[in-house]
Amino acid sequence: MRLTIYTDFSLRSLIFLGLHRDESVTIPDIAAAFDISEHHLRKVVHRLGQIGLVETTRGRNGGLRLAKNPEEISVGAVVRLMEEDFAMVQCFGDGNCRIAGVCALQGILAEAMSAWFAVLDRYTLADAIKNPKALLRRLGLPSPAAA
Repeated sequence: MRLTIYTDFSLRSLIFLGLHRDESVTIPDIAAAFDISEHHLRKVVHRLGQIGLVETTRGRNGGLRLAKNPEEISVGAVVRLMEEDFAMVQCFGDGNCRIAGVCALQGILAEAMSAWFAVLDRYTLADAIKNPKALLRRLGLPSPAAA
């Protein structure tokens, strides 16, 4: 299974916002920290806002914040909401496979995907940001205590 860049940027944005719980941040802040495209990030943040994970405020003092506590944001749920297609092989999608219905591969892969999501569902954004000082240091950002 491979996640799209869209989902990757979503998870990174949520991590960044989780590290900055007490302040508003901007899309350029996130883009600079991860060296990613602001253009793509705008689309991601817009979607995160639509699904209720990010609050956006316009204007001079505007910015982005998490709409929920990190403990309430399931990694599995984020992946499900941000990915469009989980068809790992052709028989998951349009069913245009000559051995569909007699091959056990579809069931095996479906079981594997269920197990994959079961693991993701055990974790929240809070689990991903357990070491905030090290994460901030790796991003080249000051820790909140130093700010």
